[in-house]
Amino acid sequence: MAKNDRDNDHILVRRDDPAVPVVVLDRPERKNAVSLSMWRTIATLFGDFAADKAVRGVVVTGAGDSFCAGADISEFKTVRKDAKDGAIYDAAVREATETIVHLSKPTVAAISGFCVGGGVALALACDFRISDGTGKFGVPAARLGIVYSRLECQALIAAVGAASTKRILFGGARIDAAEAARIGLIDQLVASDPVGAARAYLAPMAENAPLSIAGMKLIVNALAEGQADARQGEIAAATRTALESADYREGVRAFGEKRSPRFTGI
Repeated sequence: MAKNDRDNDHILVRRDDPAVPVVVLDRPERKNAVSLSMWRTIATLFGDFAADKAVRGVVVTGAGDSFCAGADISEFKTVRKDAKDGAIYDAAVREATETIVHLSKPTVAAISGFCVGGGVALALACDFRISDGTGKFGVPAARLGIVYSRLECQALIAAVGAASTKRILFGGARIDAAEAARIGLIDQLVASDPVGAARAYLAPMAENAPLSIAGMKLIVNALAEGQADARQGEIAAATRTALESADYREGVRAFGEKRSPRFTGI
């Protein structure tokens, strides 16, 4: 792909640093509201990142003055007009979200402005969230007569706890970046340039052994989801792959030689 690649679904991928691409929701005139086709493109992109050994981490952000105003409700009357279409739509959102969650590489949401509804779900799918002071967070599901999904509720509970989750969901009110940081919805509050801060956050992780990170992310996610026993086979395989890798031998050798290791992901 080109250094900066824009597809036809309002998604821009900035590759100034090939190891840490920046995925930009590029629909500023709609506060980066996500359409059905965008959800599908996100799933495809993160599937590609999973297969690309050059990628060591991913930043997700929004163009203009907002991260993401949520799903594009204006298209609901056509793409989510009944229960059948709703199930198809929800499956696309779930696939996009799960593809980010299960990416074997660390991810950071870099947030400015509105991060609402599906935008919160998108941010929570990332491993970490960084916001500047303009961040505004909320889930208006109760104001729209819809139910935030099990996956999305689980991610919100994991970040802020059950009581704060209920307050956010039941009340539907927005909270500012300072409050989001206080309750754990964001991991770092910065004065400006959340994308730059996200890249700096990922930098030391991108230098470490990719197979180690992949295995540990698998374990942490499985524990958080209560799936550690069910996924024990995957965990054992990931542990074995790391121990049999060239990176493991390089790490041990570099430690003995008192130098920085050079990991390749194999």
